Amino acid sequence: MRARAPASSANLGPGFDTLALALELYVEVEVSPAPHLTVRTEGEGEELPADKSHLAAQVAIGVLGHDKVSITVKSDIPVARGLGSSAALAAATAAAAGAADPLAIAASIDGHPENAAATVLGGLVAATMVRGSVKAVRLPLDDQLVFVTVVPDRQLATTKARRVLPTHVHLADAAFNLGRMGILLGGLADKGQLSKEATEDRIHQDFRSPLFPEAPQLLARLLEAGSIASCWSGAGTTMLGICEAVRGKHVADAMRAGLDDMGLTGRVFLLRADRKGLEIISSDNSF
Repeated sequence: MRARAPASSANLGPGFDTLALALELYVEVEVSPAPHLTVRTEGEGEELPADKSHLAAQVAIGVLGHDKVSITVKSDIPVARGLGSSAALAAATAAAAGAADPLAIAASIDGHPENAAATVLGGLVAATMVRGSVKAVRLPLDDQLVFVTVVPDRQLATTKARRVLPTHVHLADAAFNLGRMGILLGGLADKGQLSKEATEDRIHQDFRSPLFPEAPQLLARLLEAGSIASCWSGAGTTMLGICEAVRGKHVADAMRAGLDDMGLTGRVFLLRADRKGLEIISSDNSF
């Protein structure tokens, strides 16, 4: 079988570990019977080992219960950049292997129910674990919003980015984030209500900035270029600008120039939200 899943951008500023948005970058996975395990990757992640350590191999073997399988991965999602590549790969592989609940598998493998929910359901989601199961809901999203992702040529593992976070959150900071998240959700549903303050955060972004010192400047440049709001995408290093559709190209062009000005290499994508989520492309299952 063959399945496709979108990238995702989690947190969106104040929604730490709860909010995520599916974006129109994709990974496609084909799983078919074979005499022995083979893994082939095209595009992003092609440098990863093509053996049982590969995430797609781990997921497929876990679903099927054996390793007599051929796996082909074609991905446009940058790895270890805060765009949910692991959740998308896990979900697409689980679906291609015939799993009954790719969402549960992706959340378990990736450890982030919000990324898994966005990649499976599409659109804007809120998600968390409730008594051991993923609870996710799709939320309203204005279709006149587009998203500029600034993807530096610098990886940052989520595990490393999480280690720098405080173990306790002050009551005032928790209230600050909850208030901003309410404003953010209103603004994502109606772009006329969105403001730069909606993506402000006191729980994770500033703590992670020492791992990527250029982040604050990139966030500021996104606003200066015309984004309504800007934030880290997941644990970074991707930075996200939320824009009106009519301003998206201008912002993307400005950020390409901005990377050059800062002496950074990387890519800038102008993306719409993916609203389909996980899709089965070919359902010929001969396992």
